Order: sequence, then C-alpha cells, then structure tokens
Amino acid sequence: MYHSQIPVYNGVKNGGKKMDAMSFLTLVVFAFALVMLVAGLFSAYFGSGKSKAAGGAMAIIGLVVGVVWAYLVGFSDISPFCEVAAWDTVYNAIIDLIGILIGALVAVGIFLVVVLKS
Repeated sequence: MYHSQIPVYNGVKNGGKKMDAMSFLTLVVFAFALVMLVAGLFSAYFGSGKSKAAGGAMAIIGLVVGVVWAYLVGFSDISPFCEVAAWDTVYNAIIDLIGILIGALVAVGIFLVVVLKS
C-alpha cells in the first residue's frame, strides 16, 4: 500500500473517529455511574446508620444513571445519543488508560531505580 493510499480522516488514522462532545460526555457519565455504584456499594456494606442508607442511595443513583445512559446511547433513536458509538468509545478509553498506566509505571520504576542507586 502506497503512502497516499493510507486512509486518513481529518488527520486521524484510527478510522476517522475523533473524540466529539457526546463521546466525551458518555465517558464522563459512565465513569460517574461506575464510581457512584462502587462507592455506594462499599459504603452500604461497610457503613453504619445513615452512611449505609446514603451508600444504598448512591448505588441506586449510579445504577440508574448508567442504565439510562446506556439505553440512550445504545438503543434509542434520539438524535444526539444515537450518533455515539458507546462500545468503541469505552473500549478506546480503556486501551488508552492501560497505555497511560504502563507508561507511568515504567517512568516511576526508572525514577525509583535512579533514586535508589544514587
């Protein structure tokens, strides 16, 4: 394949999908829902009294927000939501996060070796 035949869409070589506002908002909402769900379950399990009830409410809010948003971006035909490729967006975000963590761990490892050897 010649260099001129490599598909480039708007300067992006990943199939032309740039992170638009709705994809970003999808990541924010899914992250919010996941953290609310996990923190709520943690608080409901280990808390006592009011914190147990607040944890249950947080878990329910996280679950409802996540399910509603997943329905909107996955199954609805509402205009701004149906244009989001939710699975591809979340998949790319997870792959990016793994790359960031590997790079950060390598940098911290090199830093620790340099500091401990000197």
